[in-house]
Amino acid sequence: MLKKYLLIFLISMVPVVELRGAIPYSQVMGLPLLPSYIVCIIGNMLPVPFIYLFARKVLEWGSTKPVIGKLFAWFLRKGERGGQKLQAKAGLGLFVALLLFVGIPLPGTGAWTGTLAASLLDFDFKSSVLAVMGGVLLAGVIMGLASAGLLGAFGFLAA
Repeated sequence: MLKKYLLIFLISMVPVVELRGAIPYSQVMGLPLLPSYIVCIIGNMLPVPFIYLFARKVLEWGSTKPVIGKLFAWFLRKGERGGQKLQAKAGLGLFVALLLFVGIPLPGTGAWTGTLAASLLDFDFKSSVLAVMGGVLLAGVIMGLASAGLLGAFGFLAA
């Protein structure tokens, strides 16, 4: 059983997949939902401080390298432009916007992307981590309910 928990912990750390894939997978493996939720939250949040603190530095460093420079510079420009647009639209609601961006489980959103955006926006560390944590908790609840079949019962996921 410990191997199954370790597996969902590791899956929840993978970019793009994160806990959005790990929670449903835990249910396929027959693990209890609440302990799986907790393990996946921890796994999804573990990389967040490192992403915030180092992603921008890595992109800036890589933007000067011959082979990867253009790609890394493009990521920096795109992230900064997107961040400025989000900040202009969200204003003081940037915390809530970041929380919802991470929390609503859509492709391309999640803790990795949200934290990178916060880093590129120079959103302060504490607020970034709290907004991402709130979003991860929300996404976990949504995925837990969906995995348990409860959202379909209310017509949210009707096919």
